[in-house]
Amino acid sequence: MKNKPIPGENAKDRLKAAEKDRLYRFLLSGGVVRGALVHGTRLVQEMRANHELGLLETLILGHAYIGGLLVASSLKGEDRAALKIECSGPVRGLVVEANARGEVRGYLQRVSIPVEKPPEDFNLSPFFGAGFISVTRYLHDAKQPFTGQVALQHGNIAQDLAHYYLTSEQIPTAFSLSVKFTSDGDIAGAGGLFLQVMPGAADTVTADLEKIVYDLPSLGEVCSGRGAMERFLQTHFKPLHPVLLDKPRVAFFCPCRRASVVRILRTLPIEDLKDMCENGPFPVELRCHHCNTVYHVNRDEMQALYLERINRT
Repeated sequence: MKNKPIPGENAKDRLKAAEKDRLYRFLLSGGVVRGALVHGTRLVQEMRANHELGLLETLILGHAYIGGLLVASSLKGEDRAALKIECSGPVRGLVVEANARGEVRGYLQRVSIPVEKPPEDFNLSPFFGAGFISVTRYLHDAKQPFTGQVALQHGNIAQDLAHYYLTSEQIPTAFSLSVKFTSDGDIAGAGGLFLQVMPGAADTVTADLEKIVYDLPSLGEVCSGRGAMERFLQTHFKPLHPVLLDKPRVAFFCPCRRASVVRILRTLPIEDLKDMCENGPFPVELRCHHCNTVYHVNRDEMQALYLERINRT
């Protein structure tokens, strides 16, 4: 993966911004509610730069990145989770993958998303239309991945993820996903919240939690300022006695490498390899969908791949 630079930023600024991007896992009310907070401003900025996204595309994929990290917040070790949306609207769909190490990557099915008229608000349902949202967990010790899928109900990633957990896993869950922009269209802050009420929780706990969540400020706004997420947690959830478990780093990261991407060429039919060697155009461009990194293969490398295939047949 190659990170594209963000205009006007130096190495010190980059490291300082990346340090803030973290996942805060916590418990409420003695453990009957579990939750996670994501500060993801920097990773959404990097996502936007790499995928070369406009404001609307950044908003939608940014929500999905933060949602993917929150879905993966309960994973451990080498586990990972994938969030996928397939829909009839202009978005068409998206794929996001996050792992237990706090790494997230993914892409929109369509860039740029066609817009007939400028959106009047942040209601994104017209851009999704009808479709499905699915969550797949790849657990390291499981023989097969587990996938659950439900129909889109809201055209809102946070609400549809909550609907997924309630319908597919019968767990009352709340999500809040937020990306705040400056007046110039730059990303000022990005963050998210995940809450799950465990079986056996008292009705009073659920009622108190609903009131707190209703009064919460925008997490994009919170992440755009200097306020610490730990203080946010302790201040707003104080009546439910929050206990912070850990706060690992999160980052936009794709494990693609030039060698592994170029290896894909070896799987092409030999006739296609021959045609590419003879007609190019050179350099051949290979693009990773998950991070939009482009890898180039020159004529000599293509000839070597072609000769390798001939010798193997």
